[in-house]
Amino acid sequence: MASSESTGPVSGTMAKLKRARELLDAKDLNSALATYEEVLVAAGDRADVLVVVSGDLGSTGHVAELVELIAPRYDAKRHGPATGFNLLQGFIAMHQAEAAQHLLDLLFDLKRPDLEERLFGFSNAISELMLSGGEGVPGGVAPLTEGQVSPGVQKVGVASISKPVWFYGLEDLASEILPPKNENKTRKISFAQLALPGTQTSSDEAVSQVDSELALLAGAIPAWLAETFMFTPRYTAFAAVAFVEKADGGRFPMVFGSEWTTENLRHLVDTTKDALDYVFTGALKQRSGDYELILRIWEVKKFRERKQFTARWTPATVDAELARLRDQICQFMEWAPYPAGEGVAFEPQAAPRAWLEVIGASLNLFLADKGLLPAAAVPSLESAQRALGAAAPTSAIASLAWLTLRERAEKLSRPLGAGPEPQLIANPIVAHASGDR
Repeated sequence: MASSESTGPVSGTMAKLKRARELLDAKDLNSALATYEEVLVAAGDRADVLVVVSGDLGSTGHVAELVELIAPRYDAKRHGPATGFNLLQGFIAMHQAEAAQHLLDLLFDLKRPDLEERLFGFSNAISELMLSGGEGVPGGVAPLTEGQVSPGVQKVGVASISKPVWFYGLEDLASEILPPKNENKTRKISFAQLALPGTQTSSDEAVSQVDSELALLAGAIPAWLAETFMFTPRYTAFAAVAFVEKADGGRFPMVFGSEWTTENLRHLVDTTKDALDYVFTGALKQRSGDYELILRIWEVKKFRERKQFTARWTPATVDAELARLRDQICQFMEWAPYPAGEGVAFEPQAAPRAWLEVIGASLNLFLADKGLLPAAAVPSLESAQRALGAAAPTSAIASLAWLTLRERAEKLSRPLGAGPEPQLIANPIVAHASGDR
């Protein structure tokens, strides 16, 4: 590795840690490790030092070095949970299930109710790792070597979707539909595909799960939230959906068996064209008709978790709970609408769960059109067509979504429902788009 140009002696613990991170960013791992070793010899029992060292090594993908330097020094009661989480992710990434389980037990022994959600998430990841004999990949979107997911897999990639998923096909009308963005003044935010704890990642299983409700929601919820933040002048938003490339050139959707790690986040950040400021990750669970969604927002600059959002619902409460979740996120992120007249009028859909059917169907058709999902595996579009039948008469966005869904379905030879086509709203932008179809 190329050695970074020295800037002279560096004194003081924090200054040395800053210098070590600069060396990591300059790809000079050996010099960075030497600096970290020097700091740890003098201050290796300080909680703040351990969390910085473990965080820097983990966020830059140096997991083996994280474990080697931190594991012998870490004490859960003395050093707290932050470093423990970084170390736990390192053990899981290196498939050291026994070490991860031992550390998890120590963190549970802290008896911190505020940590339990994350600890149970790690527990699921470790269980999956043990069941797979240590050969599975918890999480997923990290640079992979052949054999880490399933036979014949070459690597995992991420499709970063920068426009509302229903918009694709209307590019010629972008100036009419999408509000203007001054991207130099916006913060960049990505909403990552949700994990489905306990699922598998083989190609056959992944494709078969596309037709499940949870698989639809795992992609549709992030795309729905990204859509919301595409209609504010304060953010440039993306939806991130993962896929696997096989050695034979085939592709199939990625199914996440556990929540994203900081290593996964680093891969997403490194492979996104725009420099991200925030990333939302999360997991979705369902048991006996009860659903639970956990979302975490990460500040990319420091790779630290800023806040956690939780939503629980049943089929009877889903619209109210999803609307509440969206409002909480918008309030926390200081979402503000565009002035009237800039782009198509944006209003949150009154029935979020039905709108997720539309987004999920549009997303599946988009992925199939890009060769990331076999066209034959695209699930039925009837639920999306029914949802658009109810929403399109009063919503310009729903009307536009119907036009692009119908066009892409016809292109991919996917059948629509037998019912009547939705009635479109009387709107000049919709009329223009409809006339161009």
